[in-house]
Amino acid sequence: MADERIHAIAAEGRIKAVAVTGRALVERARQIHRTLPVATAALGRTLLAASLLGSDQKVEGGSLTVRIGGSGPLGVITVTADPEGNVRGYVQNPAVDLPLKAPGKLDVGGAVGLPGRLTVVRDLGMREPYVGSVALVSGEIAEDVASYCVISEQVPTACALGVLVDRDQSVLAAGGYLLQLLPGAGEDVVSRLEQSVAEAGPVTPLLNDGLDAEGLLRRVLKGFTPEILTRESIEYRCYCTEERVSRALLSMGREELESLIREQGEAELTCQFCDRVYRYDRARLEELLRQAR
Repeated sequence: MADERIHAIAAEGRIKAVAVTGRALVERARQIHRTLPVATAALGRTLLAASLLGSDQKVEGGSLTVRIGGSGPLGVITVTADPEGNVRGYVQNPAVDLPLKAPGKLDVGGAVGLPGRLTVVRDLGMREPYVGSVALVSGEIAEDVASYCVISEQVPTACALGVLVDRDQSVLAAGGYLLQLLPGAGEDVVSRLEQSVAEAGPVTPLLNDGLDAEGLLRRVLKGFTPEILTRESIEYRCYCTEERVSRALLSMGREELESLIREQGEAELTCQFCDRVYRYDRARLEELLRQAR
């Protein structure tokens, strides 16, 4: 099943719905960062959340960043999504390992830890990005995303996220949905939606049963007949290049570059998002120094 993001409306436009599946992209993140299961689940849920939250952000060159900073051992989780739903991210401490909080249930909330904050940065290509931040309510991420939408954006929201990790620590399934009530949604719509969400249950078993993004939405919106608007393929995608890394070195300034050449004679920089290593020997650093001058 390919990773994808779909958009839909239901209840005559009074419910906006987005769903994603992301087994391959979460598995790619696991391989890059060599995460242990609880870190895989936490990072994976955040990757999925960023793709969901960025679903209405269609500004060319824009981005949406989700940062989760709890008091648990994982440290900070940082994820960025582009307008097409592609994501990249990292967790500060990928080797965290905690006991299961129930049979087959990873303790993501304990690994994230309370107190903490969820911060969303929307870069719309304007002078200043929009930044919203709320206190974490559980550390399980889906509940925290819903809380952010209600508190920071004043939109009633239901969110569910799931990452299923196999015994060999690879990712078996990953996905989730975001449902939002739009103006005009009456009590009848609210109560029907609450009932359908409750009946659908947790996301992970549904994904493990083979449901794709559309199947997930139709299950959670049972009785509403959602209209699918768009469907997009998504992936784990990093935009780092040697040119960008060189610009970062140039931004250090002439004196810092001179000191780096004098004291070390070389530089090695690693992208936090994809772990690609960029190596600069003395000749390349001296060339950058000439550009800085």
